[in-house]
Amino acid sequence: MPITTQFVLSLESKPGVLARMAKAFGSKGVNIKAFCAWEQPGQTVGKDNMRVVVSDVEKGRAALEAEKIGYYEEQALVLSLENKPGALGTVAQHLRDAHINITCGYCTPSREGKRAIVVLSVSDVEKAQEVLRGESLDEI
Repeated sequence: MPITTQFVLSLESKPGVLARMAKAFGSKGVNIKAFCAWEQPGQTVGKDNMRVVVSDVEKGRAALEAEKIGYYEEQALVLSLENKPGALGTVAQHLRDAHINITCGYCTPSREGKRAIVVLSVSDVEKAQEVLRGESLDEI
């Protein structure tokens, strides 16, 4: 099962912030493979409010540093699940049974729609990888 590095950003919620981040990666030839962003009610500057998976981590670091965008890195699981009711629930149950907390998750169906690509931040990546080894998992 693949483990990937994702960037965790704390960005202000205002017009143009996503454009700035995306352009920073694009200027270095880095493709954004997955991201999630959210606004925390009552805050103009969120804490850890965006996660981004990119095609080249080294170039991604350079892009963020060149634009002076603060970040830290964390490891995340990348799963390719059957796109059907209950698939994510099965994975979440396996992790719960192993006492592994899911701290963040986001997903999208594959282009064909038969698979769902899921990125999960968990409390213990290595243990989660071991627990889920029998699941059908692919890299994005």
